[in-house]
Amino acid sequence: MQDFVAIDFETANGQRSSVCSVGIVIVRGGEIVDKFYSLIQPVPNYYTFWTTKVHGLTRRDTDGQPTFPEVWERVADKIKGLPLVAHNRPFDESCLKAAFEEYDMDYPGYEFHCTLAASRRCLDIPSHQLHLSAAACGYDMQNHHHALCDAEACAAIALKLL
Repeated sequence: MQDFVAIDFETANGQRSSVCSVGIVIVRGGEIVDKFYSLIQPVPNYYTFWTTKVHGLTRRDTDGQPTFPEVWERVADKIKGLPLVAHNRPFDESCLKAAFEEYDMDYPGYEFHCTLAASRRCLDIPSHQLHLSAAACGYDMQNHHHALCDAEACAAIALKLL
C-alpha cells in the first residue's frame, strides 16, 4: 500500500464520541506528503483520570478548541479517496463513526486497514503494542499517545507491512 492516511484519535473518556485530539499522516507514493494535528472539544466534555493519565490532555487543553465537525471540515478534502489505516482499527474506526453520529453527519464509509492485525500476522515480537510494532519496523517513537506521533508510527508500520 503506497497511498493511504494513517489516523489516530485520543479520547477524553470511555465514550467513543469523546475524541479530544486527532493525528493524520497522508502518504502518497510511499512518501509522507502531509500531516495534520488538532485538539478537539470532546462530546461529552469531561475527562477521566485514566484517559488523562494515558495522553496527558485535560479539559483545560480542549475547552475553546474546535468541535469535531469543524476539524473534520479541514480534513475531509485532504483524505478524500484514500483508505484509512489505524493501529487497532476497531478503536479508531469506532471513534470516527461515533463522532459522525454524535453530530448527525453522514458517514462516508471510509475503507479501513489495521496495522495491529498486520503486526500480529507479520512480526514475531512478544507484544504488538504500537510503540513495539513501530520499533520492530525501524521507527523510534518520541511521544507515544500524542495523536500525531501515533499516526506517524502507524504510517511507518503500514509502509513496512501493508
